[in-house]
Amino acid sequence: MPELRALSDTEIQLRLKNLPHWTASDACLQRTFTTTGWKSTLMLINMIGHLAEVAWHHPDIHASWNKVGLRLSTHDVDGVSERDFELARKIDEVIDWRPDLANGALEGTPQDERFAYIKYEN
Repeated sequence: MPELRALSDTEIQLRLKNLPHWTASDACLQRTFTTTGWKSTLMLINMIGHLAEVAWHHPDIHASWNKVGLRLSTHDVDGVSERDFELARKIDEVIDWRPDLANGALEGTPQDERFAYIKYEN
């Protein structure tokens, strides 16, 4: 396992270039997701909760009817570490997965607002 240390502001800004929906502020990585309503918000929180639990790295999660705010930081180093970036990348990978665009056997949710649950930023 790599050395656990707080990353410098320069290192953080460099890594953020690969995470376009995330920002850094107050010694945290932050992202806000927009959902289509309360059920979608809960589904998103549960997915993030699962990833965080198996990673043993737990974000601060703020929920409202159609928004989920995340703050990732590493308390052991009082700042942002590679752990935060790794979890952010995994969250993005899972959230941004769209089977309908992957040309696989899964069709994905219908292109109908009634079935959408997250508002994709890409």
